[in-house]
Amino acid sequence: MKDILDELETRRAEARLGGGIHRIEAQHAKGKLTARERIEVLLDEGSFEEFDMFVSHRCVDFGMAKTSYPGDGVVTGWGTINGRQVYVFSQDFTVFGGSLSETHAQKICKIMDMAVQNGAPVIGLNDSGGARIQEGVASLAGYADVFQRNIMASGVVPQISVIMGPCAGGAVYSPAMTDFIFMVRDSSYMFVTGPDVVKTVTNEIVTAEELGGAKTHTSKSSVADNAYENDLVALSEVRRLVDFLPLSNREKPPVRPFFDANDRAEPSLDTLVPANPNTPYDMKELILKVADEGDFYEIQPDFARNILTGFIRIEGSTVGVVANQPMVLAGCLDIDSARKAARFVRFCDAFEIPILTLVDVPGFLPGTGQEYGGIIKHGAKLLFAFGEATVPKVTVITRKAYGGAYDVMSSKHLRGDFNYAWPTAEIAVMGAKGAVEILYRSELGDSEKIGARTKDYEERFANPFVAAERGFIDEVIMPHSTRKRVARALASLRTKKLENPWKKHDNIPL
Repeated sequence: MKDILDELETRRAEARLGGGIHRIEAQHAKGKLTARERIEVLLDEGSFEEFDMFVSHRCVDFGMAKTSYPGDGVVTGWGTINGRQVYVFSQDFTVFGGSLSETHAQKICKIMDMAVQNGAPVIGLNDSGGARIQEGVASLAGYADVFQRNIMASGVVPQISVIMGPCAGGAVYSPAMTDFIFMVRDSSYMFVTGPDVVKTVTNEIVTAEELGGAKTHTSKSSVADNAYENDLVALSEVRRLVDFLPLSNREKPPVRPFFDANDRAEPSLDTLVPANPNTPYDMKELILKVADEGDFYEIQPDFARNILTGFIRIEGSTVGVVANQPMVLAGCLDIDSARKAARFVRFCDAFEIPILTLVDVPGFLPGTGQEYGGIIKHGAKLLFAFGEATVPKVTVITRKAYGGAYDVMSSKHLRGDFNYAWPTAEIAVMGAKGAVEILYRSELGDSEKIGARTKDYEERFANPFVAAERGFIDEVIMPHSTRKRVARALASLRTKKLENPWKKHDNIPL
């Protein structure tokens, strides 16, 4: 018996070493943690239960029969984050560069199947050179098997990808189908084709960082949701995100202890909106003052900054926030902001997370670039997302809500449950100046008449009361009471039940 136990310990020690001491040291020299160290940081201490530690590849071509490592380049299993179960896989770059083989893929598929079956999130720590070339089509089949699991798990359990090294070729499509993607600055990148192929095909000379680095994907492509300084910060932020999310679509979001009065008044909000309607202000201030303890977990902070998305808690419960940001492009909706917000709204709806929408939108961004880029269809994505969502929806209009953008931003007409407006709200087809120039075109030469007409239009329509008279606004509220009114609205909606007509699936405008 002792011999067997000794052999077990010997085999475990070998598996824990991955590709060996020299390769582990090389990983550390790049400022990166190893696959196992990452799991230790991510999960609660002592909670990790590993699967398939001794699995190895079956390839015999190109001399591979002589080279085998237990675990085959990926560490898989389950553990807990603040006591809540998650499944995790962590690719080991010290073993064949973390490349994906048939057995490597099977290990990932096993924990993804278990995650869906048991209702727990999947977290993938990606650090891989791509498909293992020696295995040919078997490795490609392995990728496709993982992709299929991503698709089946979508909307069932949260899926989080952390890119902690290279992620190229077919490898990028698995993270792309997950709910959240995080990167590590200066040590991770994602692209379908690398710089060498780009140079050969298009004659463009570009570095890996420019082509697919963290800055590119967080600010230009929107592929990644955020990027962090190093492995430690990235993993700690993933822990923080998991605390906001339900374990699956069968559960409500978690409720945490809170130490903030739900009726807390914020007198400073009464002067948040400037007297001049063209002066910007920071909508993030409102979010922080509504949230429990001023805690806001922002998603995609560096992309489409004219709209804010992220999670807060109100009375300890998770709430998704979508808010126009007047500091950028005056808060206009454009292609990028519509896509960003639509995806976030659909995530919240899939996992029963209530949505708070804060509105200050003068309309859609005009211009040929937007029209040629398909603003009509992209704007419809956000409209569609809000309209199909059945979760509790609370909307607060702080200032402008003009034209079609008023409709799109979770209006009463899109089944908004509580639609509030501040006294500073202006709900109209368009701004006073533009409306008067159309309505009184014949008087454009007379500046005095036009000025009077503009003032009259502002008094009659640039306020929340016309909409309130129609019942499109449930109540005009004082800004300082916003947290209390939102908290009470959400509390009243905890038992909301609303179902869409049966369908196989919808056909959102893509």
